Amino acid sequence: MANIRDIAKITGYSVSTISRVINNHPYVDDEKRAKVLEVMAELNYVPNRSAQNLSYGKTKNIGVIIPFVNHAYYDQMLSGIMNAAFEHGYRISLLPTNYDQKLEKSYLAEFATRSFDGLIVTTKSNPVETFLDYQKYGPIVFGEEIPDADVSCVYINLKQSLREASAYLKKKGVKNLGMTLGRSKNISHNSKVTLKIVREFFPDFDEENIIWDCFTYSNDGLPAANFFKKRHVDGILTIGDEIAAAILQLYTDIDRPLVIGRENLLISQVMQFPTIDHHLAECGRRAFEVLIENRKTKICIPHNFIIR
Repeated sequence: MANIRDIAKITGYSVSTISRVINNHPYVDDEKRAKVLEVMAELNYVPNRSAQNLSYGKTKNIGVIIPFVNHAYYDQMLSGIMNAAFEHGYRISLLPTNYDQKLEKSYLAEFATRSFDGLIVTTKSNPVETFLDYQKYGPIVFGEEIPDADVSCVYINLKQSLREASAYLKKKGVKNLGMTLGRSKNISHNSKVTLKIVREFFPDFDEENIIWDCFTYSNDGLPAANFFKKRHVDGILTIGDEIAAAILQLYTDIDRPLVIGRENLLISQVMQFPTIDHHLAECGRRAFEVLIENRKTKICIPHNFIIR
């Protein structure tokens, strides 16, 4: 099997020159670079990237902790992360948790072995304190607001967007509000914020009108619609456009409640219901950029409340 010394002997260039070409060093004469690449191709030489990564202390691999991938919220955030990673020559390793705290901790242990250059945590199951000691192994960026800890985060403007949506529901005369939210166990920061904001506008909000663990169109949409029909709600603040669309399919124009979705998917345009666009792809892109720049910062991504 050919090695760098073989290439150096054939081209007549030094080993250091061959190494600079292999590692895309900018200060190499174009003629020399072309000759080295030509000989590499003739010898079917493939650089040992694992050895290179060890020598540079870099894996060019970013871990992304995510609860699951079959949800539009995380799909959009991932698309922003992956597009940015591709542009910078990085790979992405998806680390799904299904909100399992032990599994999440196992990913942190893997991070401590330098398997990744950094971690993007789209949402966490463990307290933020669990992550703090692992920052010594590389940058960690959170995809949700972490206001009271010395960590980097790039997050959606959830509070203001929910205030706008709640004010709109109130203005339209909604009296008996319903909501869909995520995990019922180990309730997320976002769910707590949602409940707090909604109560600002609907002090008498009945928590019996919440359907929890509502994530996907196929599994959760129809049960949610039946639930709200029985509760006789006249307005629904949903966790996403797919759930909103599934709920509306069960209503006629006569008894249709005012339903608000999230993330401005095509279905919300087709079915003409209001939605909140949190620009999640931009959130993912910015999170990746903060990570590879190893910056300590907190960035809030602007949103749009779209009335239809």
